[in-house]
Amino acid sequence: MNKKAQELAMHDKDTGSSEIQIALLTEKIETLSKHIKQFKKDKHSSVGLLRAVNRRKKLLEYLKNTKMNSYKNVLSKLGLRK
Repeated sequence: MNKKAQELAMHDKDTGSSEIQIALLTEKIETLSKHIKQFKKDKHSSVGLLRAVNRRKKLLEYLKNTKMNSYKNVLSKLGLRK
């Protein structure tokens, strides 16, 4: 687990909460974005990137509707929206 995900964890063994999933998907999205910039014809990675973005979007929407404080905390720590 990366540093940002550890900051958002509710306890030591937290791996499944929405906050952690969003942090891990954000890391995956950043990695895939760099890969696609280098290899523009890699369509399989493009599909994986779109799936990760859509999944993160759904998780953020869920968090926004259920825990607004946690939603704002995730956005600020991960730097997603300005």
